[in-house]
Amino acid sequence: MSSSKILELSQLVVAYGGIEAVKKIDLYVEQGELVSLIGSNGAGKTSTLKAIAGLLSPRSGQIVFEGMQSSGNPHELVEKGLALVPEGRGIFTRMTVAENLLMGAYLRHDAQIEEDVDLMFTYFPRIKERANQLAGTMSGGEQQMLAIARALMSKPKLLLLDEPTMGLSPLMVENIFAVIRTISKQGMTILLVEQNAKIALSMSNRAYVMESGEITMTGSGEDLSKDPRIHEAYLGA
Repeated sequence: MSSSKILELSQLVVAYGGIEAVKKIDLYVEQGELVSLIGSNGAGKTSTLKAIAGLLSPRSGQIVFEGMQSSGNPHELVEKGLALVPEGRGIFTRMTVAENLLMGAYLRHDAQIEEDVDLMFTYFPRIKERANQLAGTMSGGEQQMLAIARALMSKPKLLLLDEPTMGLSPLMVENIFAVIRTISKQGMTILLVEQNAKIALSMSNRAYVMESGEITMTGSGEDLSKDPRIHEAYLGA
């Protein structure tokens, strides 16, 4: 594996009982890239992210993160620099916004934590206004912003985003994608699973198309956005 690849999946199989949700896929992410995984519901995208994050055990195949075979232990993966923003957000609803952000930094021992909280408030002014509010009382879009900010507080080497804009208003979608663009330009390595194929491809260095558990196409975001098959299936012909 070349040194610039932070993540590499080889012949990955993820199964639920007798049903294979992910079927021998190969995928890689290089340092500093924004890579999208697009496809319809039930294609296996979330199962792939969960396997990378150690939340599902693969039936077979390899996951290599940071040059080492993955331990499959979620806590160890977080310590090594992997952060997942799951579908459904997973925030601590009975803690305040500020407490949620500090939980994101629980493995850090540096002096910049408060600075980074301020940085998150710069990215997401909406959550700054609600710093002392219980996270569970916020709107879905605000909770999604908090979930991304909390993941960024861990200073991840690889950020996994699972459907970050699902069910959100167009304005919230715009706000969240603006921040994803910003952190990507600043060098954050991102693997993005997203229903909105048009915006995902417009931001991506590379993308993979997943159908029925298999990778059916791969290429640059620009090339795939111009492909007639992608237009027909995901962008509206």
